[in-house]
Amino acid sequence: MRTLFIGDVHGCARELDALLAECNWRPGDRVVLVGDLVAKGPDSAGVIRRAREGGFLAVKGNHDAHVLRWHAGRVVPGKKLKPEHQQVVDTLCAEDWAYLESLPAYRRFPDLNVIAVHGGVVPGIPLEKQPEESLLNLRSIAKDGTPSKRVDDGEPWASWWPGPELIIFGHDALRGLQKHPYALGLDSGCVYGGKLTAYVLPEGRFYSVRAKHSYVDVDS
Repeated sequence: MRTLFIGDVHGCARELDALLAECNWRPGDRVVLVGDLVAKGPDSAGVIRRAREGGFLAVKGNHDAHVLRWHAGRVVPGKKLKPEHQQVVDTLCAEDWAYLESLPAYRRFPDLNVIAVHGGVVPGIPLEKQPEESLLNLRSIAKDGTPSKRVDDGEPWASWWPGPELIIFGHDALRGLQKHPYALGLDSGCVYGGKLTAYVLPEGRFYSVRAKHSYVDVDS
């Protein structure tokens, strides 16, 4: 069985379709989306529908978690949703919400010796004890070992990860495609006009397709 790990889709349904075709995806192949299925791109509902109907696996991203909080009524008084998140809240159906709500913060694939996560993992802390904040938002490790969600606060957390499991993650479009000894970052900035990237096992090959548009600015 082939397994296709796919980076941050962010509502780019047409690019997801194109990438699946580029990978020569067939029913029976396992697909794993590494979070941020929704928001910023034009068709979040379409992405969720494809995932549901295709039986795709996924992990929860920070944008997925954000819209889930609003859907559940866990909102900050006086604070409004950004338009890209409001669009998601307004367009998902009950089945879509159920799919998003079912997503874990990480998935282990023992057959591949792989962990899938959206943000990252702080080295030295057992996976089951990782704060969800890190699993969804981690980007860097400072020189003193402090974890941070900021790109400019240190080195990529993935460069600190010692293995032995391979971690496949997303979330870090500014750094782009990352290849570390025991960690691969797949967020190549599709929604910002970059590429949508997959890593396929057991062949160990990257595939990518270019974005059809730059949907939002990278700083948004």
